Amino acid sequence: MDLLQAAHPWIAIGTTIGVFLAIQFVRRVPVDLLFLLALCFVTLTGIIDPRTAVAGFSSRAVIAISALLVVSAGLRKTGVLDWVGSKILGRSTNERSALLRLTGPIVLSAAFVLNTALVAMMMPVIIDWCRQRNLSPSKLLLPLSYLTILGGVCTLIGTSTTLVVNEKLRDSVAEIEQEIQQLEGQISRAVADEKPALESQLAERQTLLTKVQPMGFFEISYIGVPCALVGSIYMLLLGQRFLPGRRDIIVQLGDQQREYLVEMQVLPECPMIDRTVEDAGLRNLHGLFLIEIDRDGDIITPVTPRDFIRSGDRLVFTGLVSTIVDLEKTPGLIPAADRTYEFHPQSRVQRHLTEVVLSPSSPLVGTTVRKANFRQLYNAAVVAVHRNGERLPNKIGNIILEVGDTLLLQTRSDFIAQHRNNRDFYLVSSVDNSEPRRHDRALLSGGLMIGLIIWLCLTSLLSSFGITNGWASPAIAATTVASLMILLQCLSAAEARASLDIQVIVTIAAALGLGNALWESGAAQMIAEALVSAVGTNPYLLLVVIYIMTVLFTETITNTAVAAILLPVAVAVAQQSATNPRPFIMAIAIGASMAFLTPIGYQTNLMVMGPGGYTPRDYLRSGIPLAVLIAVTALTLIPRIWAF
Repeated sequence: MDLLQAAHPWIAIGTTIGVFLAIQFVRRVPVDLLFLLALCFVTLTGIIDPRTAVAGFSSRAVIAISALLVVSAGLRKTGVLDWVGSKILGRSTNERSALLRLTGPIVLSAAFVLNTALVAMMMPVIIDWCRQRNLSPSKLLLPLSYLTILGGVCTLIGTSTTLVVNEKLRDSVAEIEQEIQQLEGQISRAVADEKPALESQLAERQTLLTKVQPMGFFEISYIGVPCALVGSIYMLLLGQRFLPGRRDIIVQLGDQQREYLVEMQVLPECPMIDRTVEDAGLRNLHGLFLIEIDRDGDIITPVTPRDFIRSGDRLVFTGLVSTIVDLEKTPGLIPAADRTYEFHPQSRVQRHLTEVVLSPSSPLVGTTVRKANFRQLYNAAVVAVHRNGERLPNKIGNIILEVGDTLLLQTRSDFIAQHRNNRDFYLVSSVDNSEPRRHDRALLSGGLMIGLIIWLCLTSLLSSFGITNGWASPAIAATTVASLMILLQCLSAAEARASLDIQVIVTIAAALGLGNALWESGAAQMIAEALVSAVGTNPYLLLVVIYIMTVLFTETITNTAVAAILLPVAVAVAQQSATNPRPFIMAIAIGASMAFLTPIGYQTNLMVMGPGGYTPRDYLRSGIPLAVLIAVTALTLIPRIWAF
């Protein structure tokens, strides 16, 4: 048993290296599974006990990250993010002006909203904006990822990395406090000759305790804001020059997609009322053309950019299904072809868009849309009609349906399962990204988010006054607001569960356990001693090595795992070199958050890879100058802000 215990540091180091290598070379095994297997292994070998192993799954960092993902989903479901995206992009006409308008709001938003959630929200908005203007999303999606990464280090809650670092600091504080209690007990029982050495150890642990306290809400801002400013300037001046101009696959295939005829009615609450066609954004929609306005029987055609939109107007468009989905999400604008269309927000969230192709045996063939009784037959409503190769009359309700017509329907979620084998249809398929928005809950969800930001800002202030109950906990704050969003119907419980990225959550929780194994086994101390022996005790040189090591590991593994594993090493290095651990802690927090060189270094980089059509080479071309600028900025300012 003693022999096995002596081997614990090497087992922990070998397990960690094994995970790193497996991530690089065994692509078929999920990252979260690798970390789980590693956690089980170090537990079975006795390096950590089961309670420590599973502690990561109940950690405040994991809970806060999960709750913030639910809050972000609520903002997306209620249309707050669509509104924010449209306001940010405004009347931008090209990628450069769009990036100029995106930079400030995205960096600011990323400081308070988890950057993975922010990219998930903004990516569809940017893709839709690019599609409508026939522009390349590859000029904007990677900058979006980079800007959210830069903004994420401006506060404690902007990125999961800083939350994980803070969780590890809390663990360190608990361990040191326990050691201090033990030393105080030993001193009270010690003889006079033993007391000086014990008192020296006690003073050392008390000093260390003050230097490894959890970060305040804005502490990382001292270095995060300058890094964000430097990175943003680079993105505005040079960033887009290194990016490809690939066209979105939707745009490439746009001419071959089905063109529908759709008739939309303007409700009194529509924000387009009393605006011109051009000001309402209906003039330059890619893949959609406004061909007619029916105003109480008065037909306006052709429609000019200067024509105004009034309440009750019926707008007739011809265009692609993807753009019709965008129209259908606009508040106060509903399809008018079928009067059974559900437009009340509370009922509408239970429905989404589905495409069907009529077969010869369909009872609908030979009837008009208006008389087809879709609600009675299929519990569905007609949104638009497509007939290949023919120009349909403008009054959709009067179209006589024929075999082969493709109908865009508003259906319940069980429609596909019920009618997939129905002989009335040749084909039944769901339309992607067609979930309706709860616009009636937009102000409520936006207010809850603002309240959460204020609450999170106050948590650090409350902690400084010695208040340590639930009001001072970011995890409790985020969980409370996430629960309120579900309770107040900003999103359903099922949608909240679907918003949780289980792979990210499991990876973080398991990586926290693996980091504990490195610390408790003594492996972190061994690595620190070897590092100090190789580099020397020069604190700045050690800081540079720690930062570079963190960046390189982050680019090849995952940010939160690197933060959880390397933080104990950084604290041990500071102890070994008799320096303040705070600069090393901040170097880990910044270095593990700034991943610009590879798709796998940060989840947001991976999220934009497919939609942007990027290759790994694109990340290197655009990311290397940015990574160098951030490294120079961080390594220059960290020792000046937190002295060695």
